[in-house]
Amino acid sequence: MADFGELKRKGLREIWQHEATAFTPWLARNIDALGDALGMELELAGEEVAVGDFSLDLLANDLGTGGKVIIENQLTPSDHDHLGKLITYAAGFGAEKVIWLAETLREEHRQALEWLNQRTDEETQFFAVTVEVLQIDNSRPAYDFKALVLPNEWQKTAKRRRNAPSSDKGDRYREFYQRLIDELREKHYFTGARIGQPQNWYSFSSGHTGIRYGLVFTQGNKVRVELYIDLGDVEKNQRVFDYLEQRKPEVENDYGAPLSWEKMDNRRASRIAIYCEGSIQDDGETLDDIREWSVEELLRMKRVFSERVRSAVRLL
Repeated sequence: MADFGELKRKGLREIWQHEATAFTPWLARNIDALGDALGMELELAGEEVAVGDFSLDLLANDLGTGGKVIIENQLTPSDHDHLGKLITYAAGFGAEKVIWLAETLREEHRQALEWLNQRTDEETQFFAVTVEVLQIDNSRPAYDFKALVLPNEWQKTAKRRRNAPSSDKGDRYREFYQRLIDELREKHYFTGARIGQPQNWYSFSSGHTGIRYGLVFTQGNKVRVELYIDLGDVEKNQRVFDYLEQRKPEVENDYGAPLSWEKMDNRRASRIAIYCEGSIQDDGETLDDIREWSVEELLRMKRVFSERVRSAVRLL
């Protein structure tokens, strides 16, 4: 007979005694896991960010769309106070996505968020997530994010199609990126993103705010896979870029191909990239080849630069 352990559910305050000084910093460090639970690539933009006389727990970027994401959390069951704050912060930042984390979600609050998802425009989405902490006997505790409210993508898409003319190019981008991120997520565990967008680019987290892996269809009928560096400060960007460029021979040897080192002195950001010929208007077989190339290059970019970026950031 199997010898089973006892599964115990821990109260959140048993793990995090204080919301602002314990739970919010922990969530900031684990924002990738939250994004995975919701099918997004989230990048931290700020903690305890001022909104008038109030303070938003976390501000993030959705790397798939470039939109702002606000995150409000609490170690207790959902309450009216946090619902009000959620709406206030969403308005203050013009948020695209609004995420509410709580120990448990009251039914009236679930209904309120679902009503907001039904009534707001297609650019605004509301999410509710609970956090469970589980332990078997005296093992280390484990956490689990459970998404209880998600936007109805079918309704949002239907509304968008009724209110806006369809774009063949936008549909082609959406289909291309949907297949790309599905493959990256399901076969390579590269991303938690789930929804392709009707745009010519897509970004993925490097694990460091302001540094991203990306794929871009350029205006010159080329496709670019890149490491994009924009820490919000010209000097920091240059220091990271210089650190990597000083190791150019070993980097390109590890990569197995020459790279384009683009400091872009007339702009704040810098990038390191590799290109191939291609356009979103190419035939299906060519787009399949571009997708295969993109997957291979994104995986290679992460393998070659992940530790080097970590070392560069540590020196800032």
